[in-house]
Amino acid sequence: MQRDVGPWRRIALIFPGQGSHSVGMGKRLYHASQAAKEVFRRADEVLETKLSSLCFEGPEDELERTINQQPATFVISIAWLEALKERWATIDRKLQPHVVAGHSMGEFTAAVAAGSLEFEEGLLLVRERGRAMDEAGQENPGGMASILGLSEESVSAICEEANGVDGYVGIATLNCEGQHVISGAIKPLMRAMDAAQEAGARKVVRLPITIASHSPLMQRASETMGGWLDRFPPREPQAPLVGNINGDVLRSQHELDTELRGQLTSIVRWQRGVERMQELGADLFVEVGPGNVLTKLVRRIDPKTNVVSLSDSRTGLLSDRFDVVESATR
Repeated sequence: MQRDVGPWRRIALIFPGQGSHSVGMGKRLYHASQAAKEVFRRADEVLETKLSSLCFEGPEDELERTINQQPATFVISIAWLEALKERWATIDRKLQPHVVAGHSMGEFTAAVAAGSLEFEEGLLLVRERGRAMDEAGQENPGGMASILGLSEESVSAICEEANGVDGYVGIATLNCEGQHVISGAIKPLMRAMDAAQEAGARKVVRLPITIASHSPLMQRASETMGGWLDRFPPREPQAPLVGNINGDVLRSQHELDTELRGQLTSIVRWQRGVERMQELGADLFVEVGPGNVLTKLVRRIDPKTNVVSLSDSRTGLLSDRFDVVESATR
């Protein structure tokens, strides 16, 4: 009989969103884990395309497209999750997350991890999310920028001042203290970037993206996603799931459904979500997916937090990451 991980650590599984991808992601995992290989096989079958080859070989410009990048990140994250379950089953342990959360698109991955969506449902929803965002971006071109070193109040005031008849700009993500992302139409976005520089921001960087995520410019995409969620409604989470919009626990089917319908036009309150997970007792954060963006953010929010990224291996060996997680849970 498998032992729960719970007695060792209260694990928060966190899933990355768009921007954590890279060509070659998942290739070693595919060859090392039968469970991961099955995830890739099912994804290729459901999407009727070789998404696995796009992840492993590129080309980069094709993987960069929102319509491909989002399902690719989702599939890599689920492949890591299944590989972790597979590994722990061999040592008579069962993964029982204390809480789960995802950053932006990663909320759909978290919903699968919480038992609210089947893998195939989540994959189709994420693909259509990427398609809807891509189409919205073509109709209403926009952009995003990262601002470091200013307070939330300062960034909010800068955006309000930059808004005008030529469009909207506002805060899209509150990642951690002094690190915010703004989103909106091109001209007001550029004005806000210039104003942030003048206000003494440590760094202002235009992100390589042509859509204005988490802003009113995504309203049509949000409505499109509402139709898809009518087809694939989420079920009640079987583990506490902390959302982005309010940074609080989504315990019911209605709360999760409302979250997934509204997230494209709402701010991602990641710092608040991490703090809420800590309040719930989470004492080990495990980033499940490509890259280590969330690992770095969690460490900035609380440097004392015990956090591990599965894909961040110094030795290049998959066993290195699994061993680190296993050691951290004891």
